[in-house]
Amino acid sequence: MHFLSEKIEFPDVSEASVDGLLAVGGDLSSKRLIHAYANGIFPWFEDEEPLLWWSPDPRFVLFPKELKVSKSMKQVLRKGDFKVTMNKSFRELVEQCAMMKRHGQSGTWITKDMIDAYENLFHLGYAKSVEVWKNKELVGGLYGIDLNNGVFCGESMFAKVSNASKVGFITFIRNSNYKLIDCQLHTNHLESLGARSISRSDFLRFL
Repeated sequence: MHFLSEKIEFPDVSEASVDGLLAVGGDLSSKRLIHAYANGIFPWFEDEEPLLWWSPDPRFVLFPKELKVSKSMKQVLRKGDFKVTMNKSFRELVEQCAMMKRHGQSGTWITKDMIDAYENLFHLGYAKSVEVWKNKELVGGLYGIDLNNGVFCGESMFAKVSNASKVGFITFIRNSNYKLIDCQLHTNHLESLGARSISRSDFLRFL
């Protein structure tokens, strides 16, 4: 197990455990987070836990050209019941993601310190939010990291009403020009939209 010091550095990702855990400790400074994402590493831990840094192998990703939109979702998009914006309510969106209860998780990894850290990245131009509105209420969306390298590192999404997060995700992909969307870990939700696993070494070539 690697314990991080104040120095902004990580061990080589090949030293990660079988489940992808690479290092413990450090901080959530913008400089460290940018360095982590640039090297295929992300923080993920629950409240009351130490900082945990991960680089899983395989990596779950979506190639935008492989995006799958079902017939039912095409109908939802055509109806136009949702309005999608970008970077309009970043902190509120992240806070909504933090409040969502998720299967198999007792708490949230999106702590107040984490929210503050990602808001700092947002103000520096390295984080983006996609908000989905219905009747002027924020009902879904997602946020993630963009280091201007052609890869969007998705962090979390939420939906208060059916299809809201999918509408935000699909609209975002269709109106962006990324070569790869990093989904980090497998979910059935993202697999249904076309995401799949690739090796960590292949993923790192895109960064």
